[in-house]
Amino acid sequence: MTAIVWIALMSVVHTGCSGGRSAERNPTPSIPCCTLKSGNSLQTAIANTAARLVGARTIRTGHRFIAYDCAGVTHAVFLAHGIDLYDGTAASEETTGVRRIHAYVHRHGRLHRGPEVSPGDLVFFDNTWDANGDGTQNDPLTHIGVVEGVEPDGTVSFISRTARAIERYRMNLRWPNNSMTSEGRTLNDFLRRKKSGDDAETAYLTGQLFLEFGSLQK
Repeated sequence: MTAIVWIALMSVVHTGCSGGRSAERNPTPSIPCCTLKSGNSLQTAIANTAARLVGARTIRTGHRFIAYDCAGVTHAVFLAHGIDLYDGTAASEETTGVRRIHAYVHRHGRLHRGPEVSPGDLVFFDNTWDANGDGTQNDPLTHIGVVEGVEPDGTVSFISRTARAIERYRMNLRWPNNSMTSEGRTLNDFLRRKKSGDDAETAYLTGQLFLEFGSLQK
């Protein structure tokens, strides 16, 4: 197993992994998800590796430098356990890291929307930024994270790289349009940065931007 080694701060290029604030929009339908399904030893180890990276700002695995974006961090986590999520898909301007990982899961695992989610599963998002620059929400597969666990109320915690650092985020698909409970507990974090030109239908919360989960365990 290749160890993950931390290195000095590298320059950051935005590749679709950013955070933001909220705006009014039509509500996103809820999904009856999620409940925790115990992972096997590999899945648990992957989730633990991702959790240990929280707060990190650059990474290197073995002698390979890893792009410091959401896909690169996810790639590095799985590389540490002998799994190359980019295998089988060539890099290009059209094929982003998130899309390469999505294609890998499609070939070697399964894509799903719950209701059971395991530690070490992947979580994919659409429209977390305006990737094609046309001002509309038509940007699929722009963000990815690694599931850490599921709280009793269905809130999924996942590890991902955004504009600031590698952080822990939360998502509740039962209440996708709520950022917090009345008691102030986080249900859905903001995953898209608000911009002045956004229309009223722009989504910002994790639950609103969710696409699907991915598991390498069929």
